Amino acid sequence: MSFLNRTVISLKGPDTLALLERTVTHKVADWTEGEMRYGALLTPQGKVIVDYLAKRIPDGVLIDVHADAADDLVKRLKLFRLRSAVEIAREDAMVATSHKGADDDPRSVALCWRDIEPAGPAAIRIDWDTYNLSRIRAGVPEWGEDYRAAEVFPTDINMDLMNGIDYKKGCFVGQEVASRMKRKALIRKRTVRITGAGLSKGTEVHASPGLIGAVTSHQGEQGLALIRTDRWAKARAAGESVTAGGAPAEILPAPWLEEEIKALLAGPSDD
Repeated sequence: MSFLNRTVISLKGPDTLALLERTVTHKVADWTEGEMRYGALLTPQGKVIVDYLAKRIPDGVLIDVHADAADDLVKRLKLFRLRSAVEIAREDAMVATSHKGADDDPRSVALCWRDIEPAGPAAIRIDWDTYNLSRIRAGVPEWGEDYRAAEVFPTDINMDLMNGIDYKKGCFVGQEVASRMKRKALIRKRTVRITGAGLSKGTEVHASPGLIGAVTSHQGEQGLALIRTDRWAKARAAGESVTAGGAPAEILPAPWLEEEIKALLAGPSDD
């Protein structure tokens, strides 16, 4: 089954990995053929221009990216290429797919398998509602649904929790800002799972009475929201309720979120 809102870009040539090493967020070393990795290209200010899934192939890398961002990604990678021996182009004969036997989605084991394969007349379109619900339940934000270019930092969309950013690799675009935010340890904005009858994209989320964030995407009563976790933590500790669109809502806990909440409540205030 294929994702029709995705486009494939190829990078081929002996300098492909060197180019990615100095530009993108994810780990490039020890990348085995056929392995999928998750990463992004950032602005110099550390915000996400676009994220993607990438597959190692014998002569380079194939990138599965949202169709609306593909041309911009090609253009930017060509600018960074300089004199490197890398050919960068859209691969319209390839499609992003999901099928049993493919690699797990590197963002979450709860998501369907992902692969990049030759396009064919028998390709079946992914049922979007089913996929959208599964990624929301997995707590995975996605470009085009929850954010677009230069709107969020990697930690806002939990990239550091989904194997999408390697803080130990060589310098990449936006690394200084991304690393500084990580070193601060007390991250105050995260994308979280939320449930409620009043969900719609852009709906404000309140922890009575204060604003703590907004819904970024939803499927029925299941959604994702970008929130100030420090404000929610204080409201929760005080027994305050959460609402979205004026209706009762619930922010669903996760082990990583509970650990960060403990650190936030123990750390200094930052309003």
